[in-house]
Amino acid sequence: MRIRFAIYWDLQNEKLKFNRNMNTHNQRIAKMTVASVYPMYLAKVEKKGRTKEELYQVIEWLTGFDNKKLQELIKENVTFETFFQHASLNPNAQLITGVICGYRVEEIEDTLTQQVRYLDKLVDELAKGRKMEKILRGS
Repeated sequence: MRIRFAIYWDLQNEKLKFNRNMNTHNQRIAKMTVASVYPMYLAKVEKKGRTKEELYQVIEWLTGFDNKKLQELIKENVTFETFFQHASLNPNAQLITGVICGYRVEEIEDTLTQQVRYLDKLVDELAKGRKMEKILRGS
């Protein structure tokens, strides 16, 4: 029997936590706000020499939200659950593969968690200096 556990960043206590219950992990991700995570995405990419505009481009490619709509959603403090309910996920999102936060994104069973990890993976690739053409899966 294989036991899966989640590793997540506890924003309040600023430390890694381990969670053996995937349902709790998925619920925690669903209730997390985009506004709480977006500044970390931005800091990560800017620290590595990428731009805010490139981050917007990646988010728009995945979700269909332009910069104006993204800023509205951040200001409204929407959860990831609401964010992805209103998103028009790019049909090529399924081409996003690899490991993020200890999980292979293509194997994540919960749809919302997978979508959030898609975003995490794209931001990670941007921060690592990958070419935009490859990040956007040839689009």
